[in-house]
Amino acid sequence: MRAKRFIPLVAFAVLAGLLFRGLSIDPTELPAARLGQPFPEFAQLELKSGRQISVASLAKRPALVNVWATWCYSCRVEHPYLLALAEQGVPIYGLNYKDEPVKAREWLAQLGDPYQLNVVDEEGSVGLDLGVYGAPETYVLNAAGHIAHRHVGVLDEAVFQRDFSRWFPAAASVAAVGSEAEQ
Repeated sequence: MRAKRFIPLVAFAVLAGLLFRGLSIDPTELPAARLGQPFPEFAQLELKSGRQISVASLAKRPALVNVWATWCYSCRVEHPYLLALAEQGVPIYGLNYKDEPVKAREWLAQLGDPYQLNVVDEEGSVGLDLGVYGAPETYVLNAAGHIAHRHVGVLDEAVFQRDFSRWFPAAASVAAVGSEAEQ
């Protein structure tokens, strides 16, 4: 009989422990489901041209694949840095994730377009195959078309220098020179 009085306390302790564990997970360190594997096959529309594209449309050289959407505030925050990377010659492909194509085209017309092409993923099927948790996420594709790295969250200069520069040394050196000149 006495043990029954402690059941709510034990249940609370277990739930508190699970909540603490969940809140202590760093979302930028979530495992990449397809790391080292080829980019998933897809047949989707390209945002601007409306033509059907596939994974074969992606260049066979190191490139970024940026998962973004107009509903994503963090995507707006990272957008100027993506424009700067594109100006430095970093090839960037967009995956417009669970978004409305009309809004996405307006967004790019207003803010600029850093993408060589943009995959329309209204239903999220490519994102699901890729293992996307949400937007923004940025992947590195190596020359073989395999996923070499994944970053969850805003891509900025510090993240690029730390995690992406080995694939894009020319852009990394330009960014480093630019940041030294600002100081």
